[in-house]
Amino acid sequence: MDLGISGKRALVCASSKGLGRGCAEALAEAGVSLVMNARGSEALEATAEEIRSAYGVEVVTVAADIVSEEGRAKVLDVAGHVDILVTNAGGPPPGLWSDWGREDFIKALDANMLTPIALMTALMPGMIDKGWGRVVNITSQSVKAPIPALGLSNAARTGLTGYVAGTARQVAASGVIVNNLLPGIHDTDRAQQLDGGVSKAQGITMEEARKNREATIPARRYGTRQEFGATCAYLCSQHAGFIVGQNILIDGGGTNATI
Repeated sequence: MDLGISGKRALVCASSKGLGRGCAEALAEAGVSLVMNARGSEALEATAEEIRSAYGVEVVTVAADIVSEEGRAKVLDVAGHVDILVTNAGGPPPGLWSDWGREDFIKALDANMLTPIALMTALMPGMIDKGWGRVVNITSQSVKAPIPALGLSNAARTGLTGYVAGTARQVAASGVIVNNLLPGIHDTDRAQQLDGGVSKAQGITMEEARKNREATIPARRYGTRQEFGATCAYLCSQHAGFIVGQNILIDGGGTNATI
């Protein structure tokens, strides 16, 4: 399918690896030029070069912490006007409700709620002026069904979801389409981190932890960055203009819900 976005320009955050990389690759395959951001320059440059070689699109890199004001300003300065924004940031650590204090919640909110909001606030006016734009926020299946050990993530990402629910409906008439993608477990560093926590807590191997988690997923496997990226690219396409303010699960059926 021709997504109709060849020649557009996208900012994809945290895109050196994992789900962000999957989104960057799928957009590049559709002919979109990229501004790629991540904290580590080595992995970022390596991924960017692979994407340039594979798809022949322009790729600009900005190594910076998108959560910090300084880093975000640096990214936005390089990005300039973009047609597509994909927000993404690593989730806060797992734990128990009794582990977390005010500063833990502030960090989680900064990374997983306030940073995406700041990026949208900065970039959507330009999209509105042009009468076309796409925003995809990578959140989590936990906004549909909370994960007890991820209380910090549950709270921050649900706050972002509430913000998007109203904002998406305010900007849709201007051709700016905002949606959220809700990943379940995918074969990424985050999965390794979570499996490592289970392995340590239960005294089992990483392989056993993964196998046990896969058994809870109807698809009986972890997702891939490629299939996640393809869904992101579709939401950024010309064909997604009537999908507004939605929360789309990509979780292999792991969230047990009718709606």
